[in-house]
Amino acid sequence: MALKALSTRRLVKSEDLNHHKTLFAGRCSEWFVESCFVAVATALPPQNTVCLKIHGMEFLHPIHSGDILTFESKIISNGRSTLTVYCKVYKDSTPEDLFCEGFATFVHVDDNTRPQPHGIVIVPETDEETNLNAIAKELTLVSKKKK
Repeated sequence: MALKALSTRRLVKSEDLNHHKTLFAGRCSEWFVESCFVAVATALPPQNTVCLKIHGMEFLHPIHSGDILTFESKIISNGRSTLTVYCKVYKDSTPEDLFCEGFATFVHVDDNTRPQPHGIVIVPETDEETNLNAIAKELTLVSKKKK
């Protein structure tokens, strides 16, 4: 199964800034997870989906009040009960200039919050998807080894 990328946008306002008057990392992280969650919610019931882990986010340059950010999220890998989403973030005015990227893994759960198989199989269709799928699988293995 191949799923389309989902785009969400956010206007950076003064209340989203840190003491340096640039986008607060916590606010961007919130938007990042929300965008990834919405991508998963297009494939699974949202009430049975919980975030398990954010796999690295690196902020590459400052973002200021008035900037509009695009969060482009796509389910890129699956486990038995998990789905991993890749998200890239960029300013609408300069989409070629990546601001941030990373992965988030979500778990499909039953009503008692126990992991539940979701039956989704992600099949990469492009070289980029194949590369991102391999990275996501490696991140998942590293996480499992830490437990």
